[in-house]
Amino acid sequence: VCLTVTEITDKTYKADLMNESLKMTKFDRSIVNKNVNLERALRLSDRLDGHIVQGHVDGVGKIININKNVYTISASPEICSLIVKKGSVALDGISLTVSDDKITSFEVSLIPETIERTNFKYKKIGDEINIETDIINRFIQKSMANKKEERLDKNFLLENGF
Repeated sequence: VCLTVTEITDKTYKADLMNESLKMTKFDRSIVNKNVNLERALRLSDRLDGHIVQGHVDGVGKIININKNVYTISASPEICSLIVKKGSVALDGISLTVSDDKITSFEVSLIPETIERTNFKYKKIGDEINIETDIINRFIQKSMANKKEERLDKNFLLENGF
């Protein structure tokens, strides 16, 4: 989740949470004493390597299966419609490649290094997880919806003699 740290110590940090962050993430559920993944924001002068992740969470999913290093996540059809096989998704801030997609679930396969360096080593079936879909796919979906709306508007005008 994209947050600005307002105070930091050796073992803790503080950040302000807006209502939208509380609504769209699992932050309003018991997160005290839980492991989280922290990463500094990319500077524009840095090399871009991997997926584009903003920390702008689309919603919360749930881990419904773990088979060795393959995690199956259930999510709403609205979120899953933005997730495509071999595309990217961020789960709890970890940028991953989608290994399979369905209407209400998707899979990610994690290499051992990712599991070891993130809070995925503590994940279990039933855990909630923040989901950020790929920003490029969101832009494409929005553009397609706008084009459809433009066609409907044009047809309406033509049908009504405008």
